[in-house]
Amino acid sequence: MQARSDAELGGLTQQFRDRLDRGESLDDLLPEAFAAVREVAQRNLGQRHYDVQLIGGIVLHRGQIAEMRTGEGKTLVATLPVYLNAISGQGVHVVTVNDYLARRDPVWMGPIYHNLGLTVGCLQKFLRQVNREEAYRADVLYGTNNEFGFDYLRDNMALEAENRVQRELHFAIVDEVDNILIDEARTPLIISGPAEEPVQHYYTFARLVPRLDPDEDYTIDERTQAISLTQEGIEKMEQWTKVDNLYDPDNYHLVHYIENALNAQVQKVKDKDYVLRDGEVVIVDEFTGRLQFGRRWSDGLHQAVEAKEGMKIQRESVTYATITLQNYFRMYDKLAGMTGTAATEADEFYKIYGLEVAIIPTNVEMIRADEPDLIFQATESKWKSVVEDILTTHETGRPILVGTTSIEASEALSERLKRRGVPHQVLNAKNHAQEAGIIAQAGGLGSVTVSTNMAGRGTDIVLDAEVVELGGLHVIGTEHHDARRIDNQLRGRSGRQGDPGSSQFYVALEDELMQRFGGDRIKSVMGWTGMDEETPIENKLITKSISGAQVKVEGYHFDVRKHLLNFDDVLNQQRAIIYTDRVRILNGDNLKEKIVEMLRQEFSDLILKHLPDRHADNWDATGLSRNWRSSARCRRNSGTKIGYAATRLRI
Repeated sequence: MQARSDAELGGLTQQFRDRLDRGESLDDLLPEAFAAVREVAQRNLGQRHYDVQLIGGIVLHRGQIAEMRTGEGKTLVATLPVYLNAISGQGVHVVTVNDYLARRDPVWMGPIYHNLGLTVGCLQKFLRQVNREEAYRADVLYGTNNEFGFDYLRDNMALEAENRVQRELHFAIVDEVDNILIDEARTPLIISGPAEEPVQHYYTFARLVPRLDPDEDYTIDERTQAISLTQEGIEKMEQWTKVDNLYDPDNYHLVHYIENALNAQVQKVKDKDYVLRDGEVVIVDEFTGRLQFGRRWSDGLHQAVEAKEGMKIQRESVTYATITLQNYFRMYDKLAGMTGTAATEADEFYKIYGLEVAIIPTNVEMIRADEPDLIFQATESKWKSVVEDILTTHETGRPILVGTTSIEASEALSERLKRRGVPHQVLNAKNHAQEAGIIAQAGGLGSVTVSTNMAGRGTDIVLDAEVVELGGLHVIGTEHHDARRIDNQLRGRSGRQGDPGSSQFYVALEDELMQRFGGDRIKSVMGWTGMDEETPIENKLITKSISGAQVKVEGYHFDVRKHLLNFDDVLNQQRAIIYTDRVRILNGDNLKEKIVEMLRQEFSDLILKHLPDRHADNWDATGLSRNWRSSARCRRNSGTKIGYAATRLRI
């Protein structure tokens, strides 16, 4: 490939297509196609794929998940299987974790595709209809999971064939696959409209719930975090709402409002689970720390939070179309993914998506020093020690990245650092627009960056030259996350491509994860031994128990996602039938035979139901007549496309 001219390299794509037409497979073309991509990347980007990156490309082409450490160049790796699978002309989708990457990556990697004769598109939230159609016609299309998923739903709500934008779902490579296919999978994609539901009840119970005594009136399951009213709490609510029995069928709708108000008051914490932005309650993604504009909690919970904050309540919604991310991505003919952290979720990837995880070796040996957890009895002692660690390390000039689990915690730590005179940057959902700029500077001499989980993905932290000699990036974790993957992502920001670095996690027995899994018991043992609250311990048994607690929480979340998928699988069967017939209608297919067969089956069922045998005494002629007339009305309506769709739904 090095001996070929640019024009000759650009002409290879058509040659490869001709060979496919003559019966060769993509596997036959792989060595030459990968070599062509590597040479074009070298000439146009100054980047030549490492051998381990070629291995990652092969894994992705095989429809597997490639686990590659942070800084190993996953964006460049993807160009190999993307090009190979785009040769057929069926289109390849590269699914990114946010809009910034969806804009950046096609521009960054675009010269490779353009010089090989392929077209590249980019899906953005505010693209007009005509531009979306053009984007989907591109050989390679970058976009977020939400954009692809919502376009699928909108296509299947279209009233005219020309309003559909997607073509067949051929091959998708999902970047940060664990975030999209696991973390995001608990929230289905929904297109909805407003429902005519009263909103005053939300305000009423938002005022009543804070009057409940948390020690007597409700309980919280420490493992599942489910909230339940006690008998005392039920009696208070009955007294305040002036009803005799809260759980009487006539009053049961009130229980729905009470439960939502209680969840909003106790479980949904401002600046952790959500922020207030421009008069709206905006969800904060618990795994990435990013704002989820347009997302709303379902079943009235979002309205309950709005009432709690005294904001205008948006009406509850009626679902027009919905699909889970699991079922959307399982529709692709071939699916692959890449991330720095997949091995801990390998079981779920295989059970849900049939995807195997392959761990790709690093190009250069990883030399980061991961120190044992420092465990404190009290939260205040932990934060004091974190600040001292920052001060000591900052004096050496080493850059520091501090990971927190919430906006509230990041801002509280920022105040402590201000009081100690430490210059620093804060990155959380409130200033996510500056994310790329802040992260790009996080490897500079003496820089201190305090961040939520946002810092774990997307943009590499590149070290200044003199920083390497000082020991590289020091990562501090201020609390363990529910999922081991999130901890590993934070650690993975240090030690990229053989750079030196270190990581240190600080744990308090009062942390949320520890409280849920025996923190009080461990704290009592430490107190019994006479240890003061300021002294940390390093204990392998406690560290192992933390990891065990994370495994339990991961299992719980997997059960939640599996339950959601089981529910959606039933809907998916109906959705597939309706959407398939709908496409045929929009394409103008003649469905007369199918309609006649459907009506014949409907009438046969009516006969069997109302005239079960030859004995007239067992016949229900009135019921047959009533149901026959109902079916006849459906038949008269079936002359139009919409009428047929209504008929099919009724049947």
